[in-house]
Amino acid sequence: MERKILATAAFLGLTGIILGAFGAHGLKKIVEPESVAVFETGVRYHIYHAFFLLFIGATTFISEKAKKVIFILTIIGTLFFSGSIYLLALNSKLPFDFRPFGWITPIGGFLLILGWGILFLNTMKKRD
Repeated sequence: MERKILATAAFLGLTGIILGAFGAHGLKKIVEPESVAVFETGVRYHIYHAFFLLFIGATTFISEKAKKVIFILTIIGTLFFSGSIYLLALNSKLPFDFRPFGWITPIGGFLLILGWGILFLNTMKKRD
């Protein structure tokens, strides 16, 4: 499981850097400054959760079951949260209006919060 988590963390980091570079260099030429700021928020949380998964994959402090749950919540949460933010930021350039699907963003945020919460609870119940 650790290898899968670490590989996913590396992929999230890789894609986060690519999207961040796009946002910093290419996006400013095609959308409004407010949309660039929104896009940057998506990138920031994308990268945060790449680091989070690096930690989860490398730690021996929590159970394999907790790692698996955190992994799933983080993947889906990042996809929903950052992915929907990317689409909302690019909405003016897309062939369809993504705004009616903006409700996906807080669901993704909630899943990310749950992942961190599971880490917290597992850390608190761990006996030294």
